[in-house]
Amino acid sequence: MVLPLVITLVVLLFAWPAGRIAPRDVPVGIVGTGAASQHALEGLVQEKPGAFDFHLYPDQQAARTAIENRDVYGALAISSHDITVLKASAASASVAQLLNEVGQQLADRAAQQAAAGPHPSAKIDVTALDVVPVAAEDPRGVVFSSAVFPLTICGILIGAFVATARGLRRPWHRLLTLLVACAAAGLGAYLVAQGFLGALPHDHVATWAVLSLVLISISATAAGLIRLLGQAGLGLSAALMVFVGNPFSGAGSAPELLPEGVDHVGQWLPPGAGASLLRDTAYFDGNGGSGHLAVLALWSVCGFTAVMFGRLITGRAPGAKTGAKTGTKTGATASGASVSSLPTSGAASPDRRHAHAHAHARRNDDDG
Repeated sequence: MVLPLVITLVVLLFAWPAGRIAPRDVPVGIVGTGAASQHALEGLVQEKPGAFDFHLYPDQQAARTAIENRDVYGALAISSHDITVLKASAASASVAQLLNEVGQQLADRAAQQAAAGPHPSAKIDVTALDVVPVAAEDPRGVVFSSAVFPLTICGILIGAFVATARGLRRPWHRLLTLLVACAAAGLGAYLVAQGFLGALPHDHVATWAVLSLVLISISATAAGLIRLLGQAGLGLSAALMVFVGNPFSGAGSAPELLPEGVDHVGQWLPPGAGASLLRDTAYFDGNGGSGHLAVLALWSVCGFTAVMFGRLITGRAPGAKTGAKTGTKTGATASGASVSSLPTSGAASPDRRHAHAHAHARRNDDDG
């Protein structure tokens, strides 16, 4: 009965966020404070309440700077003759497509209102400018979003190996092995994502470092939980990172498109924070990534601490194993002592000698 319930829960965790994708307080800029901009802003607020978090900018250059600094996902420059959609497909292909649709809707609505008025105006043109485009080899960002799940799985595998390998006797051996393995795996992931598929075209060393840090945060957490809880730690780390962290990460869309509350949970876990930091580093020169970096560092430090001092925290110090062996030897010695005290087949036991003496006394009495 438990296994079907667990499978149902896993399907729910993966399918529910994907099935409820919608804009929720998505940061978007509005260029200018003219009548057309104000009218469009009021219409968007009424038509889609809570969908956008609008920021006003005096000109398009200021809006571009805000997009590059990761303050907004895009901006709408609206005039009485045209609408310019400033987007960043590298930030989120889904949000970029959403902004294109919003710009076209605003143009259609303005054209309908103008046609119904006494002085019909010309058709309003919509122009889309990609301020920070995604890599040409990965136009839909599929490679980028697909890299998060394997990193999570590989991080847990590295953590499980480091925590259970018998050849790693000292805690610092485990930490060194974990760091080397994550750095090598991060380099391999980068060579595939960029060298083979061309999906991470900027800041090569920093991108490799972020991939390695994502693996470190996940593997250190898994290894620490295993050192603290044993096999239960492996199940807990897998459930936390794979079944919660991945579907709540927003790597395939954007955190602001996920159901309310899920976006915050996902960004506090390594898969979500890692995907956001990787995007910030690969396309935005690290802008907006300080909070995500702090989250990954926090998980890594907690994992390192558990790996180093897990036995002391749980009270299973190295002396406990020695004591167990000593107790076994003591029990064997006691058992051997009791065995050695048993009479051999050639010697009579005290009870048999006592019974023989009684029988001899009775025979003497009978003879007398």
